[in-house]
Amino acid sequence: MDMSLAGKKIIIGVSGSIAAYKSALLVRLLVKSGAEVQVIMTDAAKTFITPLTLATLSMRPAVSEFVKDQAGQWNNHVELGLWADALVIAPATAHTLAKCANGLCDDLLTATYLSARCPVWFAPAMDLDMYCHGSTLENISKLQRFGNQIIKSNFGELASGLVGDGRMAEPEQIVEVLENFLGVVPILANKNILITAGPTQEAIDPVRYISNHSSGKMGYAIAEAFAKAGANVTLVSGPTALPKPVHVTVVGVKTAQEMFEATAKYFAQADVIIFAAAVADYAPAKVADQKIKKKEQTFAIELQKTTDIASVLGAVKKPGQIIVGFALETENELVNAKEKLTRKHFDLIILNSMQDKGAGFAHDTNKITVIDKTGNVTDFALKSKTEVAQDIMNLVIQKLT
Repeated sequence: MDMSLAGKKIIIGVSGSIAAYKSALLVRLLVKSGAEVQVIMTDAAKTFITPLTLATLSMRPAVSEFVKDQAGQWNNHVELGLWADALVIAPATAHTLAKCANGLCDDLLTATYLSARCPVWFAPAMDLDMYCHGSTLENISKLQRFGNQIIKSNFGELASGLVGDGRMAEPEQIVEVLENFLGVVPILANKNILITAGPTQEAIDPVRYISNHSSGKMGYAIAEAFAKAGANVTLVSGPTALPKPVHVTVVGVKTAQEMFEATAKYFAQADVIIFAAAVADYAPAKVADQKIKKKEQTFAIELQKTTDIASVLGAVKKPGQIIVGFALETENELVNAKEKLTRKHFDLIILNSMQDKGAGFAHDTNKITVIDKTGNVTDFALKSKTEVAQDIMNLVIQKLT
């Protein structure tokens, strides 16, 4: 679960469309991401989805009227507009688009829109001909000229039975748009982040190699977190089956030597370096030209040490650079991790213990202990690797401030 929206205050405006059923999932996804969500409904929206449903999911009353009760309490559209970090009107009907584009203010949603100082997104939802009509296109264009963002409708089957544009963007797409915009951390903007991830493969012969069980999931999650926060991310990755993270420069390597050379190439320009790869400590001293046949009862391979990437590059660390390392241990975890922290010139070391259930290679979860140069030890609960990546990024941000 991505937590880049944690603590963000988001208003979801729901207008009268059959697509209002998607608003429930949108609210749920935003709340799961840690956002505070306030729903504002038009009267027409209540025909398609109940305020109770959206109030339950958002954990706040879903409001639609200016006046709360006969005692004179009211829903202050000005306060709502100032409270929000983002206003998303989804679904945005042709009627609502027209009202907002032309400043027609006759309900709480449009009054809040006109009062909002935050970024505003519209996710149009309507039938094909309505969506393509000149007046709708003009209203969308006008809203964009005012500085609003349009989350383009999808092509697909519509409620009328027609097939074409006008289908509201899926909730997951809307959340991704918000993450990409609101997840930016000013201090990370334009910072160069260098991350290593995944295993290495050390060839024995043309068909066999020595490797380990690293999936690369942790390093990839860290790369994605920093990229979403606005940093320039270079990911030096050993062989994995993972999809390439969005907005990340991926440099693919196989061997420990290739990983060393690629990492060294980008090291000097990096503001933050995170060594998350599981690099082979040893590689065959000689690689056979042909496949080795199974003949002998016992068979020995001479191994030689690979370059200790973190140690070599850490020794030439520049002032201001932050280096984070990982330690996967099976015994004497804290002692070994602290020794590695000092020897490799790390600012932080992330300790994984193979004794912890759900941590280590291949899992979608991880449990980390973080140690800094002053000896402070911080334990974190078992979390998804996406959440762990966010924790690691937050620790780096603290070092940068």
